[in-house]
Amino acid sequence: MTLLTLRELQARQGAVIDAAEAGAVPQTFGREAEAIAAVHQDQGVVLCDRSHWGCLDVLDRDRLRFLHNQSTNNFQTLQPGQGCETVFVTATARTLDLATAYVLADRVRLLLSPNRRQQIHDWLDRYIFPFDKVKLVDCSGEVGIFSLLGSHCGAWLQQLGIPDLPSAPHSHLTTEFQGSTVHLAQGSGLATEGYTLLVPGEQAAAAWHSLTETPGTPALPLGRQGWEQLRIQQGRPQPDRELTEDYNPLEAGLWQTVSFDKGCYIGQETIARLNTYKGVKQRLWGLRFQGQPEPGTLLTVADQRVGKVTSVVPTAEGSLGLGYIRTKAGGLGLQVQAGEVMGEVVPLAYVSHPALDPDSAVEST
Repeated sequence: MTLLTLRELQARQGAVIDAAEAGAVPQTFGREAEAIAAVHQDQGVVLCDRSHWGCLDVLDRDRLRFLHNQSTNNFQTLQPGQGCETVFVTATARTLDLATAYVLADRVRLLLSPNRRQQIHDWLDRYIFPFDKVKLVDCSGEVGIFSLLGSHCGAWLQQLGIPDLPSAPHSHLTTEFQGSTVHLAQGSGLATEGYTLLVPGEQAAAAWHSLTETPGTPALPLGRQGWEQLRIQQGRPQPDRELTEDYNPLEAGLWQTVSFDKGCYIGQETIARLNTYKGVKQRLWGLRFQGQPEPGTLLTVADQRVGKVTSVVPTAEGSLGLGYIRTKAGGLGLQVQAGEVMGEVVPLAYVSHPALDPDSAVEST
């Protein structure tokens, strides 16, 4: 079956698909509120199609060393079946993309944000020198990428004949499912418990059909709009919003993606200095608004600029957003104003912010 057949199947399930948009994935299945409520209440299994995300294989003998030197996490300690999140940054530690890496016996497979797949491919290609044994293969569009959300996913998948995984973050295995060889990994791509399933493109429709039309307790499909709402509620930063060359990974709260003792890599000097000298001058926080400001709106406290809104989404409980707040201005519970709209700083499940004395924060470069 082809990806087009997958789209036809999803359309029959109520999906609204904008064929003119890059990736042409379902925007909604008309049941977004139900699916989001299921995630929040941890009821059943919710399934989201992320096949429009980038998929890049890094092959050959030097693949681990190469990625170790090009991103923030420690690849040299990883073995097949293990994985990690990592951030690609500029020489001054400004963020390019947040990626998930899976180490296989013969390659490292990277999942990249949809709007960064070509940029990261070209970025990495620039740093492959003649003596490097490294090869990049862009398999975007050739792999079905599905996120399964909910703490019950493991037991549910076992009922479908898929073995359980080690509990370590981003651990993964290759197994058989409905006659296809698939790749299953710990982690949903959000803070919610779950799994990521990678399926050969020609088998994606069959896999989606099995997951969403399983007798008894089928997975509830979630569209791109629902994913965006969960992303903002939980605080997963996104390129062109929270991940830009205005911010570094520590400001974005991506501390779990950074190894501080692995040695040199692109951007390492700046990140080490920020950590050593408590130089995180701004932090990514959640925002609960009484109205709906536009992304890019400045945040103020007592008419003093303290940050900027980066993302906003309407929800049943009001508008939620993401934004960067200056460390010296405060954190949780801070009352802010975005234009004429009042808001409050709230916690995020996806990011972390180590305790920091705001008086010690210095300007980053």
